[in-house]
Amino acid sequence: MFRETRYSVKQLAVIAGVSARTLHYYDEIGLLRPTRNPTNGYRVYQPDALLRLQQILFLRELGLSLYEIQSVLDSPDFSLLSALEQHRQALLERRQRLDQLVHTVESTIQHLKGSIDMDAKDLFTGFSAEQEQAYAEEAQRRWGEKEVQESQKRWGSYSAEKKQSILAEAGVIYQDIVAAMPYGPASPQAQDGVARWHQNLRYFYEPTREILLGLADGYNDDPEFNATFQRIHLDLASFMRQAVQVYCQNL
Repeated sequence: MFRETRYSVKQLAVIAGVSARTLHYYDEIGLLRPTRNPTNGYRVYQPDALLRLQQILFLRELGLSLYEIQSVLDSPDFSLLSALEQHRQALLERRQRLDQLVHTVESTIQHLKGSIDMDAKDLFTGFSAEQEQAYAEEAQRRWGEKEVQESQKRWGSYSAEKKQSILAEAGVIYQDIVAAMPYGPASPQAQDGVARWHQNLRYFYEPTREILLGLADGYNDDPEFNATFQRIHLDLASFMRQAVQVYCQNL
């Protein structure tokens, strides 16, 4: 099945691109159990463990927590083949969205160079209902189903033109926050931007102080969220977190 039948912790760490410490942690929590080499008692991983690790990394890529991953993999009706087919579909959809974003970035570069003209709608190609849905699912994991249902209901009630206007407004707000970065997160310029961001979120739901702080943390800690903000400015996510923390102190 594989070239080797047993892999040491070090070998598997190199092959899978994870740290040995990560593998030890997965062992500690029962997520990925190695067997023991009968000759020396060292941890070894057999082919079934490699396939399970692949599933763990796929599910982490899709945003599941380790607890959620363990529940999925240990479910009696878990099917490896079915899971792989679902991963393939999810990755294809993500690739399509990333291709759209790459095209948008390339077009924006040409627009800024004066080679082409873009309108406001073109600037936000790729930042669409698919991304809004992904944000909604992440919000559901963080703050509960009720808030997500309210968000989806509000979003679904808007016309296509209104949705585009909301996204365009958000884009302008983020650019204004970038412009405020030299003045510091507590500056009037930055705080005005955060207040407008807060108001823009009301198109989706009524955000509590906890949600505002959680979103700011998510912009930094979630790889996909962070990548979105880095496309605007490399330091925007971290600046947003600081500015939102200041803003929430005064709510």
